[in-house]
Amino acid sequence: MCPHPTIDAPCFADFPPAVLRPAELPAFSRGGGARTIPLVTQAVGAEVFLTGQTLFDGGAGIALHTHNCPESVTILEGDAIVEIDGTEHRVTRFDTTYVPAGTPHRFRNASDTEPMRILWIYASVDATRTIVETGVTARVDAEHAKRAETAS
Repeated sequence: MCPHPTIDAPCFADFPPAVLRPAELPAFSRGGGARTIPLVTQAVGAEVFLTGQTLFDGGAGIALHTHNCPESVTILEGDAIVEIDGTEHRVTRFDTTYVPAGTPHRFRNASDTEPMRILWIYASVDATRTIVETGVTARVDAEHAKRAETAS
């Protein structure tokens, strides 16, 4: 990883161009009706940031957690409730969040029947997730090693 990018040697110099089609990529279960589709990752050459999508079935949500780097999330489909540092916000298509490193947060589908989809961006390829309830920390990309499911 390059710690000091320059015009002549940017950090992304070795990242090959890619077109990533979520409908053609495997989804990895996060449990509780949520599935993640990794997009820009170290596996395709990312050196600076990670992106992907998480799909939520009706009523699905993820556990309260923190990251070791900032995260931004954009709602692509549906309506969600996002809790950030103890405050809940209703968000809808194209609304975008920014969550600083170490800030507890979670997303849940606001609908019991309609799907919800988010696009996430982590400010580091070494992003980790710490579950607040258990204190367990794992690399975000470690969940991509779980059993693949067909993306919907």
